[in-house]
Amino acid sequence: MADHQEVSVTLPSDPVSVAAARRYVAETLSDWGLPADADIADTVRLIVSELATNAVQHTRGQSPTFTVDVQLDRDERLRIGVTDSHPRFPRRLPAAVQQDNGRGMVIIRWLTAECGGRLSVCPTAEGGKTVWITLPWSVPVQS
Repeated sequence: MADHQEVSVTLPSDPVSVAAARRYVAETLSDWGLPADADIADTVRLIVSELATNAVQHTRGQSPTFTVDVQLDRDERLRIGVTDSHPRFPRRLPAAVQQDNGRGMVIIRWLTAECGGRLSVCPTAEGGKTVWITLPWSVPVQS
């Protein structure tokens, strides 16, 4: 098994791409040995959905595409990043009880922490940002 595996896909910033991003990550993790019915698989699908939705909804048309990176290091650490070209970093919005949005980053941060992982945001050289989640990986990896 290689020390590092990495795949990525770039998708148009369109609502239909959220499902494509989720499916891409789920298929990749399945190829790497994660059973589709594992609890962590459901959690990762939800996190990817939230990250991709943010990349589509909150870039205000300034990012025509977004990229999903999936990395596995030494069969120990899974990293998933969603990159867009909008310069503003995500921030927690004050969500009113009646409001249907504004909680995505709170959900992502909570789910990531619940799995023993962490969330980070990094600027890109092109002026955008990547939102990364890092999770422990305990599944025997398929090559």
